Amino acid sequence: MPLDAKALGAAIHEELTLHSTLCRREAGAFQQALRQPGEVVVACTQEQRLFGEVAAQTEGAVAPLRFVNIRETGGWSRDARQAGPKIAALLAAAHLPEPEPVPTVSFQSAGRLLIIGPVDAAERAAALVADVLDVTVFAQGPGAAGGAQERRYPVLGGRLTGLAGWLGAFDVEWRADNPIDLDLCTRCNACVEACPENAIGLDYQVDLAACQSHRVCVKACGVAGAIDFGRAAAVQSERFDLVLDLRAPDATPTFLQHAPPQGYFRWDGSELATLLRLRELVGEFDKPRFFEYKQKLCAHSRNTTVGCRACVDICSAEAIASDAPRQRIVVNPNLCVGCGACTTVCPTGALAYAYPRVADQGQKFKTLLFTYVAAGGRDAVLLLHSQERGQALVQELGRAARLGVARGVPANVIPVALWHTASVGLDLWLAAVAYGASQVVVLATDEEAPQYLDGLQAQMETAQALLHGLGYTGTHLRLLRAGTATDLDAHLQLLGATRQRVPAQGARFAIAPEKRSTLELAIEHLAAQSPLPASERPEAIPLPPGAPLGTVQVNRDACTLCLSCVSACPASALQDNPQAPQLRFIEQNCVQCGLCVKTCPEDAIALVPRLLLTPERHQPRVVNETAPWSCVRCGKPFGTFKAIEAMLGKLAGHPMFQGEALERLKMCGDCRVIDLYSAQNETKVTDL
Repeated sequence: MPLDAKALGAAIHEELTLHSTLCRREAGAFQQALRQPGEVVVACTQEQRLFGEVAAQTEGAVAPLRFVNIRETGGWSRDARQAGPKIAALLAAAHLPEPEPVPTVSFQSAGRLLIIGPVDAAERAAALVADVLDVTVFAQGPGAAGGAQERRYPVLGGRLTGLAGWLGAFDVEWRADNPIDLDLCTRCNACVEACPENAIGLDYQVDLAACQSHRVCVKACGVAGAIDFGRAAAVQSERFDLVLDLRAPDATPTFLQHAPPQGYFRWDGSELATLLRLRELVGEFDKPRFFEYKQKLCAHSRNTTVGCRACVDICSAEAIASDAPRQRIVVNPNLCVGCGACTTVCPTGALAYAYPRVADQGQKFKTLLFTYVAAGGRDAVLLLHSQERGQALVQELGRAARLGVARGVPANVIPVALWHTASVGLDLWLAAVAYGASQVVVLATDEEAPQYLDGLQAQMETAQALLHGLGYTGTHLRLLRAGTATDLDAHLQLLGATRQRVPAQGARFAIAPEKRSTLELAIEHLAAQSPLPASERPEAIPLPPGAPLGTVQVNRDACTLCLSCVSACPASALQDNPQAPQLRFIEQNCVQCGLCVKTCPEDAIALVPRLLLTPERHQPRVVNETAPWSCVRCGKPFGTFKAIEAMLGKLAGHPMFQGEALERLKMCGDCRVIDLYSAQNETKVTDL
């Protein structure tokens, strides 16, 4: 790799020394560095395991050890000689502190494995893991050859009716409607031979639809007494730690979601890696609690009315459920896989990604982009990819470039590994553009659920509409789909075909912990740096449906100022005026959740997604007002003229509201009670 240690050191304010065989004959220099104060960053990941072992064996090692890949991401590319600024940026980001620890979710597995499928295939799979795991087979047909005559594992039979849970806590329910008791069955095959309808297979279960009730199988079973057609079909259940499913993907009941629970595996009999992973899942395991939830910010529901369902609809693990009566959503941390898609589409920031936190991720973006520019780089592109398949594609591309069969990662493209590509969205993308990124590209592979891609694309359309409205020409956000390194290479080479307009001066703000605050900071900087002259800037930028920014239109003729929308609004965008019958609106606060629309009894409210660029966006404005209604008895205002008139019109024909009763509706609460009490006393006097 053509590396300039002096230039790289100047860019990250560190003194660098280049080593060519640090993991071999120069290992002494590595050990010496470990004994010094400060951190050690190794800019190669190929021998990460070896470096870790050497560090563990180095006496007096005090320096924390980190790794960063500058080889496949920059040094192995046809643009390697121009990749210095990118490599400097990657080195600078590697020096950032580790994210603060977060609470964890614990799983405990004793290794109880349930294998569901044809008996022959289940027993073959069991033979490969039974030395480590406690195997039980749930027979779903005999398979091609039936099971082994030697019964090695407990076998359950019947109709599977329920399967739910996660690693260490899978609850399986079935209806034991098989007349053959598999615990008593000796697999002598006498019943199979005797059955005239061939209704008994080598899984030793009776096909009741084919059985003609000759009962010769019962006689053939003889002393074993394993067959009893009079046995009640009881519902049974049991708990397992792990599940290996050998059935066809469309079989039910099973986990149909894109991201099944941890501890549940499908296997077609070909990939032995699946069985190797199963063998490792015995013991106690922890994973980060990836999300933080703030109910007071949640726009999901108010007063049992559901508005925003973005997180519930996008979750590929079915870990999020609606709890409308309690005005919240509920996230099952055991099912959550940490994709972060819910936090990306959440308009308010009620759901936030916790590991790494958004502020840590934003600091990484800022460090990468600022270091890149300071080192002389131009037109920076952030390539966001997953730590699994996405990172593997980037590394494959780098190796292909080293062999001369691909161009490799361009010099201005900075790969950034994420736990999942769906964990970063509108707020951080716009912040990256504000920092100076010409493009933010999200690499999607076959890992992503379809709804994730739809959600990311919708967010990109909103961000791009906003940027174009501010005068930033070009395409700044891209969703790049690639299944092979060749596809990735072709896509990356096209990124530089057009130039993107970016802010003349990069933003300096720090990413805020709150999503809306970060979004406002990014919008404020992008608007201030807009290349459009002030006279040409629009008053408002239209945004696509579903955008988390916008205003409301109130039909003043239909609105009665009942203010039910005010109590429903989770963001305090709609407000009343204690001094006058007015409905006020602060556009900056609106998240377009739709609760006001669904709550309004008069259907008088409509959402309008947009970005208002005038100062009025931050100020309350009156969207409807009316004259107050004054009590006909004491003259005190107690409601709105329109609301009282509407009530009188609806109740005028009701038999309970005639004469004096209807007149009392025109009074304030105090006068209504006084008038009713006076009328009752007059009636008593008359009776006397």
